[in-house]
Amino acid sequence: MNTDQKIIKNKVGLLNLAQTLGRVSQACKMMGYSRDSFYRFKEMYDKVRRAGVTGDQPTQRLHQKLGRRTFGARENVGPSDGWGYV
Repeated sequence: MNTDQKIIKNKVGLLNLAQTLGRVSQACKMMGYSRDSFYRFKEMYDKVRRAGVTGDQPTQRLHQKLGRRTFGARENVGPSDGWGYV
């Protein structure tokens, strides 16, 4: 496993933990990320999935997108998104 894969694994792990716990703030505290970072990761992950990347296995495109720190501003994230918005 190379460095990029480890980074991606942690970011996707944060998304999964937040969904499991139902509380974004608690998941961020446990993983050591800010809530702002969570929403940047989530936005990029959602963009990649909408572009046609599906399944549990990360692809090269997912690594390229989530491995970079150039994320845009978060868009309309609210209580109805199922991520435990707090």
